Amino acid sequence: MLDTDWIVLLSAAALAFSVMNYVLLDGTDLGVGVLMGLTRCGEDRRAMAVTILPIWDANETWLVLGGGGLLALFPLAYAILLPALYVPFILMFLALILRAITLEFRDYAPTNAIKRALDGLLLCGSLLAGATQGIVLGTLVQGVPNNAGQYNGNGLEWLNVFPLFSGAVLVVGYTWLGACWLYWRTVGELQRRSALQAKTLGLVTVALLIVLVAWTATLDTRYAQRLAQWRVWMPAVMLLMTLLIGFALGFRSRRQSLPLIGALGVFVLAFALMIGVLFPMIVPPQLTLQAAASSPTSQMFMLVGFAVLIPVTLIYNTYGFSVFSGKVRVNHE
Repeated sequence: MLDTDWIVLLSAAALAFSVMNYVLLDGTDLGVGVLMGLTRCGEDRRAMAVTILPIWDANETWLVLGGGGLLALFPLAYAILLPALYVPFILMFLALILRAITLEFRDYAPTNAIKRALDGLLLCGSLLAGATQGIVLGTLVQGVPNNAGQYNGNGLEWLNVFPLFSGAVLVVGYTWLGACWLYWRTVGELQRRSALQAKTLGLVTVALLIVLVAWTATLDTRYAQRLAQWRVWMPAVMLLMTLLIGFALGFRSRRQSLPLIGALGVFVLAFALMIGVLFPMIVPPQLTLQAAASSPTSQMFMLVGFAVLIPVTLIYNTYGFSVFSGKVRVNHE
């Protein structure tokens, strides 16, 4: 029988895995949504939409797992974070609803002008969803005031400069993933434009991430101490350089998924650094995983559920990708 510490660690790992998968998968189609709204050619926008229409809703399943898992596995953290982040969460859900409406109904628009307006709304929804998710993560890293398991802030901590900057970084990063996705899934002029966008956005994203990590080190002495350890920064730098080299060489390879894999790897690295900086806290500056955890019985029950749901969701995602894989070509009429 697992002891309490291992149960808590497994619960945290299941939650982190769900959140990471959401960021990687839905972040990619959020980036496509941003690029769609910025594209003038109607045929190109249609091709971009086709690349994500069969899979975008399955990607959001991971958000449900993450949110539900936080409530069931670490209810004290949920009770503190929810009132602190009511506004960003509400805006995020409204933005995701707006995206769903525009994606599903754009093909039924009676005129090109209405279709273009829907794509503009898709841009707004994608930007808002990505920004609010970055703001939530930035607020978490910055720290949420709490005392004796109760939130005691003013509800406006998310409006500080660091969370807002984190939101901007995540939007740029999501757009980078979207450009890499389109390079993989499209051909012709759209693919060439996506390659140029991916290279430019990759440089900007990495630069912003470096600034974000350096800024994070100034927020708390514990963050600075962990990031300064050579066993943290040296492997991180080496892995980052390897991923970026693979990303750059991917544009010369026949395997056109390599740039996307490299970009996703950078996101995984950034997420791992965040986890490493925060651990064992779940809500800085003081709430730990152990203190926020539900009872061992409740966590074991949820872990059994995760053991079923995570493989099923992965299989569903993989099957969807395989069925709708292949190149999408622009239909110029």
